[in-house]
Amino acid sequence: MMTDKATEKKAYSDKFQAKLDKMNAQIDELKAKAKQAKADAAINYHERIEELEVKRNQTQDKLKELQQASGEAWEDIKDGFESAWGELQGSWEKAMEKFKS
Repeated sequence: MMTDKATEKKAYSDKFQAKLDKMNAQIDELKAKAKQAKADAAINYHERIEELEVKRNQTQDKLKELQQASGEAWEDIKDGFESAWGELQGSWEKAMEKFKS
């Protein structure tokens, strides 16, 4: 049987894994749009996608670190993960603003 901390960690981890999966789908959608864009716009798309992929990979690494943490150590890692998630979200919003303009 899982302890309360282990249950909380699993729920937290599962929640953000789902969010990362959604972000991966959104990045894939941007890649498809970039393929259809004209040359100048395509360069802009690719730059933004590259930035998003770097942030996504950093966030995925932090999530793996959190998932592998034992006992209460995961709570210490949680802050770093939330910071990485915030940066990824900020990059996503910045990219969406660029593409809308």
